[in-house]
Formats: sequence, structure tokens, C-alpha cells
Amino acid sequence: MEIKAGKNIAIKVPHYKWTETVAYYRDKVGLPVKKELKASVGFIFGEMTLWIDRVEQQSQVDVWLELFTDDPDQALKHLGSPQRDELEPLDDVNGHWTSDPAGVVLLVRNE
Repeated sequence: MEIKAGKNIAIKVPHYKWTETVAYYRDKVGLPVKKELKASVGFIFGEMTLWIDRVEQQSQVDVWLELFTDDPDQALKHLGSPQRDELEPLDDVNGHWTSDPAGVVLLVRNE
């Protein structure tokens, strides 16, 4: 079983800081916008997409990372991390939400 970096990084931002944070990455850092949604903007970040997500009931910033594997269930056991699938719906994604020892949220999923 192999675990490797995914294609997405998400910064979960409180509502009151979202517009300012999007403008920072777009206007000051100069990242090109890849996709805009109602509460999320994706920027081209090298070979990855950096998502700035607006979270209505949040008071602090979180960084969420994506990991790819061919067996998400086995990867979760290997990592010894808690299953946290209540964080966000996974819809058609074959994977699990978990977190590292420092609390960084990880999506461990099929590519």
C-alpha cells in the first residue's frame, strides 16, 4: 500500500476573514484562479489546487490536506489515525477523513 500527496490543499477560513484572504492569494501572491464556487475559491498552486473555503461557524483557520492511496481503509489502519467522516460529506469519494497527531485534517482517498 502506497500513500502519496493528493492534488488539493484547503484552508478553512472564518466568514469574517474570507474575502480578505481570497484577495491576498489572488492580488498579492498572484495565484491564478482555477475555479470559483459560492463559498470556495480554488487557486492554481503548482501541481495542486489551493482552496480557500469560507466556513460560517468557525473562529480560527484550519489547513486540510489530501492524501491518495489505493486502499483508504488499510491506509487509515496503517496511519493509526481516528476516522472523522463526520467532518464533511464525502459523497462519491472512496475515502475517509482523519487527522494527524497535531490535529491537521487529512482526506485519505482513492485518486
